[in-house]
Amino acid sequence: MTATIAPASISGQGAGGGVQGRRVVKVGALTGAAMMFVAAIGMLATFNDRLIIYPILSLGYLVLFGIPFVGGTSFTKREVLEGVEVAPPSAADALNAALSGALGGLILGLFAAFVNAVPGIRSTFPNMSPEMVDVITLGLGVGPALVILPLVSAATGALAGGLSLLSDTTNKALRAGAVTVVVFALFQAVVDDFFDFLPAVPDFLYTRTALTILAAIILFALGAAGSIYLPGRRPSVGDRPGSSDSDVRRRSLWMAAIIAAAIIILPQFLGGIINELLVNVGFFALMALGLNVVVGYAGLLDLGYVAFFAVGAYTTGVLTSPISPTINPMLTWWQAFPIVLVLAALAGLLVGTPVLRMRGDYLAIVTLGFGEIVRILLLSDWLAPYFGGAQGVRNIPGIPVLGTEVNVTTPHLMIYAVVFFVALAAFISWRLEHSRIGRSWAAMREDEDVAEAVGVDTVKAKLTAFITGAVIASFAGALFAAKVGSVFTNSFSILVSLVILVIVIVGGMGNIVGVLVGALVLIGVLGGPNQPGLLQEFGQYKLLIYGALLVYMMLQRPEGLVPSKRRQQELHQEEFLQDAWLDKHGRFVEDHDHTPQRPGPSAAEPGRGQEL
Repeated sequence: MTATIAPASISGQGAGGGVQGRRVVKVGALTGAAMMFVAAIGMLATFNDRLIIYPILSLGYLVLFGIPFVGGTSFTKREVLEGVEVAPPSAADALNAALSGALGGLILGLFAAFVNAVPGIRSTFPNMSPEMVDVITLGLGVGPALVILPLVSAATGALAGGLSLLSDTTNKALRAGAVTVVVFALFQAVVDDFFDFLPAVPDFLYTRTALTILAAIILFALGAAGSIYLPGRRPSVGDRPGSSDSDVRRRSLWMAAIIAAAIIILPQFLGGIINELLVNVGFFALMALGLNVVVGYAGLLDLGYVAFFAVGAYTTGVLTSPISPTINPMLTWWQAFPIVLVLAALAGLLVGTPVLRMRGDYLAIVTLGFGEIVRILLLSDWLAPYFGGAQGVRNIPGIPVLGTEVNVTTPHLMIYAVVFFVALAAFISWRLEHSRIGRSWAAMREDEDVAEAVGVDTVKAKLTAFITGAVIASFAGALFAAKVGSVFTNSFSILVSLVILVIVIVGGMGNIVGVLVGALVLIGVLGGPNQPGLLQEFGQYKLLIYGALLVYMMLQRPEGLVPSKRRQQELHQEEFLQDAWLDKHGRFVEDHDHTPQRPGPSAAEPGRGQEL
């Protein structure tokens, strides 16, 4: 039986001809709740100590009034579907954004008045103090704040809506200029470190750990001009008509040469703080590359991945340091490294064998238990004579290279070792992804039953994934032991496994470049579980930011910051198929029998329709 669907125009989707009352109230309430939350947990007061532009703007107010700006942008967004006309931005968007911002500011002002009227609330919520009220009210008191806060929030919301009325070039330039100012203000440590040989540059840009007004204006202008006049992304060589494999290979070699030169030269100009930070980023990048093999390629959720990192670190420590009279091989790092790889492979085999028939949540729980078992065993008194127990393994020598020792005292040399092993792990991952075993992983990730039906040896594929991930994690463990000189169990908590998983998800599962970008953004900027990042102010809130970022990525961009093309197509396949049923006017395409069909050459052929 054939069902007939009447054509329905969906053009003008998202158009807002006036005030959208219900949506304004919803966005305004969410904006006010977010602003109250930022203030109540102490983030506003903590961030307010860091100035962005001296003396007019602090990080705390930038975050606080950035919330109504983000809320205002929701009125300018349109759901874009193929063949559907989208309503252009209008002044109504700016009006709705301003009204929602005003509502959020009013809610924040009422919150400040409530806290000021109930001083005893501080006994339950320590951060709700008179200092917090003073910061919220801009130092003007509760009464004036009830008027000023809605006005300022409405202005930021209207700014978000008004930007959409400008041309794309102007909009892009203004946003680029603002981002340039904020980046230079937040990463002052990097600028100071990089221009250590030329102190006049930081002295001109900064005063009292903040940008001067003149420097902010210049940086804004440079960022805006750069977005206009600098060339955009050109199509890759492989996308150009007539490009050959030799062109692609030549371009790749040039890019590799430039990156290699930067890696060799830059550490000599950077100070110890930045080099130390990059080394920590390299450790997490190594572990993320290994977990990307297990999760991104094979689709096996491993929540105890830090155990392989511990195997590499403890094996290196036991083999190279005099931990006890019974175990005292005193090998060099290079002599111990092959043994580390073998034991890591055995650990991967040990984990993979019992979970061959497990999937999904059950697999995650078992691997989580394995990670905790390893940590508890290393901490136990039973194995203390071999692994040090609570005292850990100490006096671990560094990596001997050309008569010198690479360890914590030589971060500019350690970064070369980390980069070498990151490149090695990336090369291994790339070769495996494009090999027969990589195709087996992809098939198993999509549907294990179908993969088995078409002849994929899923047992071998799973074991290979676990072993490969364990070996790559042991790279990081061996380097970590040599760099720190001591190993303790608190470096291998379950939180490390979760952070590595967040790096893979945020960066882009199944994509090597995405994983590296995720490690650089999360660990370099926010820091790891026990490692500081560039933004020290975010230290006590890093886990909150991790969680919020993970939720946002799952809802809005599940493919990650730098997605794999295959992964992106898999996640958005239903959207592509849905849009394929619509013509350019947003109407269902029908054949002569009134049967909805997908547009294309086949839709014009009689008898090729698909019934609904």
